[in-house]
Amino acid sequence: MKRSRSVGASSPLNGIGKQDGDPRRKRKLAEISQALNVMPVDVAVLRRMAISEGGLLTDEIRCKVWPRLLNVPTDILPEKSGMPDEQREGLQEELIDIILRVLGRNTQLHYYQGYHDIVVTFLLVLGERLATALVEKLSTHHLRDFMDPTMDNTKHILNYLMPIIERVNPEVHDFMQQAEVGTIFALSWLITWFGHVLSDFRHVVRLYDFFLACHPLMPIYFAAVIVQYREDEVLDCECDMASVHHLLSQIPQDLPYEMLISRAGDLFVQFPPSELAREAAQQYSQQMAASTFKDFDLTPEQQRPDTVLRRRRRERQALKGAAAGAMVATAQPTTARRFVRLAVMGLTVALGAAALTLVNTALEWAPKLDLHLFP
Repeated sequence: MKRSRSVGASSPLNGIGKQDGDPRRKRKLAEISQALNVMPVDVAVLRRMAISEGGLLTDEIRCKVWPRLLNVPTDILPEKSGMPDEQREGLQEELIDIILRVLGRNTQLHYYQGYHDIVVTFLLVLGERLATALVEKLSTHHLRDFMDPTMDNTKHILNYLMPIIERVNPEVHDFMQQAEVGTIFALSWLITWFGHVLSDFRHVVRLYDFFLACHPLMPIYFAAVIVQYREDEVLDCECDMASVHHLLSQIPQDLPYEMLISRAGDLFVQFPPSELAREAAQQYSQQMAASTFKDFDLTPEQQRPDTVLRRRRRERQALKGAAAGAMVATAQPTTARRFVRLAVMGLTVALGAAALTLVNTALEWAPKLDLHLFP
């Protein structure tokens, strides 16, 4: 899938302006700074900041907060590769080095198609040494099930999607079941944390803020709210597998990300994984030929690390070249106001019960050395 980069998309990234004079931005920056400077670091506040409207705001902040969200110490980082700098060709070799180092140190892990989309995001935001440490922790926790020799656990996680959609929108669920579309359209969303399908790097890192602060199954909830958001398109589609799969696999680039993040958090609170586990286990996986996976059937050229890196570097260069200015918030329609409760929780004095539940659950699932996700 060819990527394109468009600066100044029709919908703003978030409602918090980029100018230092924005009072909400200043307040959020102050809260993040305070949480980082107390001893011990207030990880609960950092999680709220990552989830709430606008996420962590800058890559400089992400370099400080992402390690805390994954419980990765930054005082002892992996040494750089032994290859002299003059013999390396920049980020392509750094990407390959990170992947080889993580897989070499964790022989139980297996590379999967799309893994480099996640690794390159961490590389571009954090740099090689810090990215290596975080990718290793992520690979042994959040991404662990994707890195098995088979896709059985990945398919099991995808099986959570339809039960969520059924609770949110039974009509869409029944339509998709009748079309026998399955869940393979969301495969690349899940295993790359949407990094493969979103063209705007700002949207990618905003979602990474959210996912790193939450339960490892949160990407599935986000996939469900995207399907729900496209309800009219789905129901207007021809009710057959090819048509519905084609529609859903082409993810819009102008999604209202903050509203969808808020809604995904609400759904997690309303329908936690423990409530869906039995249904997910009972889902019958549809076996489809690999040639039908058009949304993730990339050519070898598109999968090459240098191609991925060149694309991402163009995105970041375009982003840096964009004129600084306040991001004008799009007015939320009345019917959508209930969706923003979780997203703005970090900017309010008191936390609602749903927001508190989400943060507490994220803390319970925070990666620890002896934690095993998805047993």
